[in-house]
Amino acid sequence: MSFEQAIAYRTVKPITISYSDLTDKERNLSDKIEEALGPKGLGIILISDVPGYSLLRKILLRLSSIVASLHDDVKVSLEGQPSRFGIGWSCGDERLESNKVDIDRGSFSANPILDVPTTDVSLMQRYPSFCCPNKWPSSALPELEGAFKALGKMIFDVGLKLAFHCDKYVSKTMMIVEDEGIEKIIKRSRCHKARLLYYFPKQKSECMEDSKSISSWAGWHTDFSCLTGLTSGMFVRNTEVVGCPDSAGLYIKARNAEIVKVVFGEDELAYQIGDTLEIISGGRLCATPHCVRAPSLEEAAGVARSSFAMFMQPDW
Repeated sequence: MSFEQAIAYRTVKPITISYSDLTDKERNLSDKIEEALGPKGLGIILISDVPGYSLLRKILLRLSSIVASLHDDVKVSLEGQPSRFGIGWSCGDERLESNKVDIDRGSFSANPILDVPTTDVSLMQRYPSFCCPNKWPSSALPELEGAFKALGKMIFDVGLKLAFHCDKYVSKTMMIVEDEGIEKIIKRSRCHKARLLYYFPKQKSECMEDSKSISSWAGWHTDFSCLTGLTSGMFVRNTEVVGCPDSAGLYIKARNAEIVKVVFGEDELAYQIGDTLEIISGGRLCATPHCVRAPSLEEAAGVARSSFAMFMQPDW
């Protein structure tokens, strides 16, 4: 038995802030932000009771398996090689952990705020993953664009409110130059990116191969964004939504090196700290490594997972 298999990982529910509290600019949320996102935190915080969020999540995540099952010719036409697979369909093109290719995860990526971040060809060539225009499967799956943009914009708007309170927390111990706070940096950026993710069901051979790895669905990594807005995973078997298998889901390595399984509900929106925000805040807000674990074959054969991540990042 491997070291990872021998450990019973603790399950953690992150610090939660209600949407009504988040929208109150006079409320002091610094203690919660420090506990969740500060040097001793898990680098993740939940926002509850966001109006309309649960429905938008359900609509979009239901489309992820349809995107993944589009005809190969359609998916090839959606591949964004000029953008280094930062736009459009991608599967097996990303390496997160020790150069390991994540072949069990497909994703459709786009900028939900701007279809065309810039018309400057030189910028597209210099920053292709940020500046290339979106590619939508308009004829094959026309409903994707609207659902993708609606949820992405909502996560962006809520993220700006969280960034405001992050600025208040950071400013207690650090001078913030006017117009250089986290909220302003994110708000004026043109290169946000969102990904609709589909984790394919593990096959028997793959489960045996990955049995010693906790990062069997997505390798260990930290995000490079400022804030990453994240939905809880939707688990599906044969088109039927099922509960999250006991071992599967999002795992985070805390600052003390403890690995914990993080759980949150379908009506809760999570935000994680990215490397860029850790740098901007001088380490007052901290990114933590995280991965996604697939269920064992005995536990949940044929189960797939869908999720959506919105990477809120600075301009190029």
